[in-house]
Amino acid sequence: MWTPSSDGSSETRPREGFSDRLLKLVVGQVVKRGTLAVTTASGARFTVGDGTLPKVAIRFADQGAQIALMLDPDLRLGELFMDERLTVEEGSIYDLLQLALQDTRGARPTLPAKTLVRLRRLARRLAPANTARRAKRNVAHHYDLDGRLYALFLDRDRQYSCAYFERPDATLEEAQLAKKRHIAAKLLIKPGHQVLDIGSGWGGLGLYLAEVAGAARVKGITLSEEQLTESRRRAAERGLQGQVTFELEDYRATRGTFDRIVSVGMFEHVGRDSYDSYFAACRDLLADDGVMLLHTIGRAGPPWPTNPWIKRYIFPGGYLPALSELTTAIERSGLFVTDVEVLRLHYAETLRAWRSRFLAHREEAAKLYDERFCRMWEFYLAASEATFRFEDTVVFQVQLAKRNDVVPLTRDYIGAEEQRLREAEARIPTRPAIAAE
Repeated sequence: MWTPSSDGSSETRPREGFSDRLLKLVVGQVVKRGTLAVTTASGARFTVGDGTLPKVAIRFADQGAQIALMLDPDLRLGELFMDERLTVEEGSIYDLLQLALQDTRGARPTLPAKTLVRLRRLARRLAPANTARRAKRNVAHHYDLDGRLYALFLDRDRQYSCAYFERPDATLEEAQLAKKRHIAAKLLIKPGHQVLDIGSGWGGLGLYLAEVAGAARVKGITLSEEQLTESRRRAAERGLQGQVTFELEDYRATRGTFDRIVSVGMFEHVGRDSYDSYFAACRDLLADDGVMLLHTIGRAGPPWPTNPWIKRYIFPGGYLPALSELTTAIERSGLFVTDVEVLRLHYAETLRAWRSRFLAHREEAAKLYDERFCRMWEFYLAASEATFRFEDTVVFQVQLAKRNDVVPLTRDYIGAEEQRLREAEARIPTRPAIAAE
């Protein structure tokens, strides 16, 4: 139905239906700062916010999309964006996520939101165990994508985890090198040390620990066949295949004793029900005077279910631990926590760099996959950045040992080790880290 415009002119505009009015009420409760202009499926328009930046305009393709978003925004926003049932006509999807998230911290969840959280917690308890076979399938879903995709937005060493920005103007390459240096410094690697890298990715950290930090031998294990092939190629290219080996292996199948254990960006895939077996395995693999460094995304707040869109489309089986869940499992294992560092906005900056690079190469990504995939990937990078910047998502670096006397009593050693590693880096010849795809 059409009604006269508010200024009395003969121009007509769509009348707001019930779902339009309900949408306006719901969106108005969420967006307090910034400006969001909404065009509904019926053509009605409304604006919420305080008129400041960022300014975003969105349009719904059908009323079903409006209802879906109101019923389950955590899952449906990403799906609607992927399927172009919700389009961003001004601004970006990241700007929209900023409007939605920047004022929600500490807000009391609505009754529908509480109900969905309870249902998802129940689903998590009923979910099948994260067996080795299931874990490999989950890893393949994300990490066995075409390697050319990752080359579009990662650094040259293809580090697919939180970088460490020692200064605000650091490049992504500099920050990822600093991350490896920072981790290696906490490991206190000495000549003769045997190192295990659980979840070794494309091999960059393992190669660094051997070539720069001076480990005698490094064993990297992964469940990704794509990453395994590239890691082995890189080790052979550098003549390190006798010093650094990579295996397609689940941590539960690993045997031996290691002076140092490191795990970066892998623990998020372990699954909450497998925390005890994970830390028990690490305890059994670690030498009595050994040191372990666990680098994982987590929550600064209380335990919370995994975002359903991320779990369905990006990281099936993934779960982000609260610090309380981590430390409780570590206590049960008999390991000591010797140091904890919380990297807060480092991952937000990392994801901003990844998103910028991905969008700059979006046409190339579309040729590898399709437009829907590109919208999915853009939403993934934008949503991940927004959660690190506006919610309670952080990165924990937890240092572990079997004894409380195996690392220095103060943290001064970290800076000293980083300086030693910088000097060692300068002696390593510059060479391509990842072969051209």
